[in-house]
Amino acid sequence: MGAFDRNLAATLYAPRPAPEWIRALRETACAAWGAAPWPTRKTEAWKYTALDALDATAWLRCAEAGEPGFDAAALVPGLDADRLVFVNGCYRAELSCLGAQPGVRVVNFRAANSGDRATIDGALGQLATGTDNPFVALNGCWLDDGVLLHVGAGVRARRPVHVVHVGAAPDGPSAHAQRLLAVLGRGAELDLVEQFVDLPGAGESLVAGLSELRVGEGARLGHCRLHGEQERAIHIGAVYVELARDARCESLLFALGGALKRIDFRLRHRGQGASCRLDGIYLARHRQHVDLHTTVEHEVAHATTEQVCRGIVDDAARAVFNGRIHIHPQAQKSSAELSNRNLLLSDEAEVDTKPELEIYADDVRCSHGATVSRIDEKSLYYLLTRGIGRREAEVLLGYGFVNELVSRVGDEALAATLREVVRDWLGQPGLPAGGDAA
Repeated sequence: MGAFDRNLAATLYAPRPAPEWIRALRETACAAWGAAPWPTRKTEAWKYTALDALDATAWLRCAEAGEPGFDAAALVPGLDADRLVFVNGCYRAELSCLGAQPGVRVVNFRAANSGDRATIDGALGQLATGTDNPFVALNGCWLDDGVLLHVGAGVRARRPVHVVHVGAAPDGPSAHAQRLLAVLGRGAELDLVEQFVDLPGAGESLVAGLSELRVGEGARLGHCRLHGEQERAIHIGAVYVELARDARCESLLFALGGALKRIDFRLRHRGQGASCRLDGIYLARHRQHVDLHTTVEHEVAHATTEQVCRGIVDDAARAVFNGRIHIHPQAQKSSAELSNRNLLLSDEAEVDTKPELEIYADDVRCSHGATVSRIDEKSLYYLLTRGIGRREAEVLLGYGFVNELVSRVGDEALAATLREVVRDWLGQPGLPAGGDAA
């Protein structure tokens, strides 16, 4: 056992030999990591999330890719997608399945050609630069490979892109980075699924994740980020999104709890008429900890944000939600709604929620709200009087609480998989597959 030494984390981590341009990015990131202030409980953004879990284990080991018997298509049955699979941060071509789509470039960083490199050089790190999140720099220190998604102007991808990150390190604690860059040209369309899973027997792990999504003028991005890692996993990740004029982003973050799971989601409206729908679902039990921080910057007029996040917390688990919408002075005619609702299933469960509206324009339509509550007694009584047992009634109401958001997922195969995960988490695999159980 050992402490998480920041200097060792940057210098002793030894990934595979990499191309020169990746090594150069690592060196720049290591310098930023060393200079970045370390979050403490006195840091507002980390007030309810301690980093003690990082000190519990010596993480400074890059896991080998291994030879997992693994079928990524089984993760989301029926999803017809181009699929890239990474095992412990290493791209595995034999587990992946990529088809040709005209105008759509899907490639891992190490296989990037000169044209890909031009796209990467012009965009990688640009959305995340200048942030106050030190783990963005740690991601760069550990950069070994990544995914470039480039959709040309006017191109509508015929199939989604499914990026799978697999943890498979049974021989002790390990660490690796996840990196993704998506660039959508003017009028382009793409559906993207990022999924994080651990194989049975995977040991303790630490993942530093970072995705940057640049959506061009009039383009549309559907984005799902699914966290299903095992209970001892630590994931500290971030998603950065930039929307140009009339661009749209429809995003869902779905997260099961872990030893520590912290996701920052930051979106900037950079062009008038841009719109986003940000949904979030988190489920935590035992002594798990999950923390979702979102920031939406309305920097221009006539932009729209709809954000709905719901969580279910059981046993002695803890969830943190901090949602901030910032309306800049020039962002007149903005429309923004923020809602966070939480359901507690035990007396020891805890939620710290903080929805924020920061408004500097005077012609806007904005609202926000949050609730933390137990199961509604009237709804529970209604089910009990119809012969349903108390536990079954509680499960049905919990299922309906989050299934409303799952029903907004456009792909039926993906929605069905999410419903199955929720049913299994609640311990009732026989729950109905569709509709609102409540």
